[in-house]
Amino acid sequence: MGSDSDWPVLKEAATALEEFGVVFEADVVSAHRMPDEMLAYGKEAAGRGLSVIIAGAGGAAHLPGM
Repeated sequence: MGSDSDWPVLKEAATALEEFGVVFEADVVSAHRMPDEMLAYGKEAAGRGLSVIIAGAGGAAHLPGM
């Protein structure tokens, strides 16, 4: 998510993942404020056992461009 203010919406996804027993991470990695960290997060995801990334953001259009 782009900021912790996105958590109230994305919390619903986390709840569903928990109900299905899916292991997940919930982190703030802003495409706007931290593009290098965001790219590194994606590149390193498989090494942490992640196979899917669910990304969410507010009104800024930076995420689709990444």
